Amino acid sequence: MSFQITVQPSGRSFQTAPGEGILAAGIRQGIGLPYGCKDGACGSCKCRMLEGVVNHGPHQAKALSEAEEAQGLVLTCCAIPQSDVTLESRQVTQEGALPIKKMPVRVISLDRKSADVMLLRLQLPANDAFLFHAGQYVEFLLRDGARRSYSMANAPHTLVVAPAALELHLRHMSGGLFTDQVFSSMKEKDILRIEGPYGSFYLREESAKPLILLASGTGFAPIKSLIEHMAHKGIQRPATLYWGGRRPEDLYLNDWVQTQLQQMPNLRYVPVVSDALPEDAWAGRTGFVHQAVLQDFPDLSGHQVYACGAPVVVDSARADYTQKAGLPDDEFFADAFTSEADKLKS
Repeated sequence: MSFQITVQPSGRSFQTAPGEGILAAGIRQGIGLPYGCKDGACGSCKCRMLEGVVNHGPHQAKALSEAEEAQGLVLTCCAIPQSDVTLESRQVTQEGALPIKKMPVRVISLDRKSADVMLLRLQLPANDAFLFHAGQYVEFLLRDGARRSYSMANAPHTLVVAPAALELHLRHMSGGLFTDQVFSSMKEKDILRIEGPYGSFYLREESAKPLILLASGTGFAPIKSLIEHMAHKGIQRPATLYWGGRRPEDLYLNDWVQTQLQQMPNLRYVPVVSDALPEDAWAGRTGFVHQAVLQDFPDLSGHQVYACGAPVVVDSARADYTQKAGLPDDEFFADAFTSEADKLKS
């Protein structure tokens, strides 16, 4: 049986097919609900159910606890409606989502930026326009049916330069089904298949609030896309980039950031290293990157925060910024990197 889903306060509505999850139905019909992993692991799609009944599929407790579910919160990515449902989600897009496409891509180059980070450039089909918002991601479609998600690190306007190509930043996960291939056997001109764009991590350009851009590790990729987009559009909002890694080499595009600082007077940069060794001769900020933000901005009530990286960083930032620094819940936008190992955790 199909059911109607209504999203307030926008008033937008759509139908689910029998047995279909709320988020999948919304994506299929161009309704831009917030989401991240689509697997019940990150909690980005969590919102309040005002009316209706749903059954939740498997999900992690950190994404939706029993207490939160009892309070009427749902994960739209794994919620199967059992009746018509009314949700409250202020992040639903008014213009609709961009078309999702499956397409082949050709490997242009593999550029190793550090011991465990590869910058991968993929050529898009010449006769098939690919539209995305800066900050979104694509999924690789693997031969066994598995999928792996990676954010675009370049902004949409860069696709007008031939050949149209996507830039992705991949960290090597030892034993990883896909990254082992990337770091060993993948070569130029290999053909891969992708699907996208996905994700609700993109700049809310209607706001004039100053920005905190928070990245850990390769979570820098979608943040880089946002920065490129801001530069291209001439967006003058004050922005501070906090990029964290364990060692200085984890800040693998530090030189690129330094170049952007010369071109964007409203952009500040605070690199943070948590586990520097004496031989690193690191003289910059140390500790946890999300805490560096609180040290500099104890009051975030007038800001927007865009955070991307390891789930522990994103989750800690969300909790601390909203509970300690006055950041409104709906001004925290996140894209947590949930690995397959993360998704298997209960």
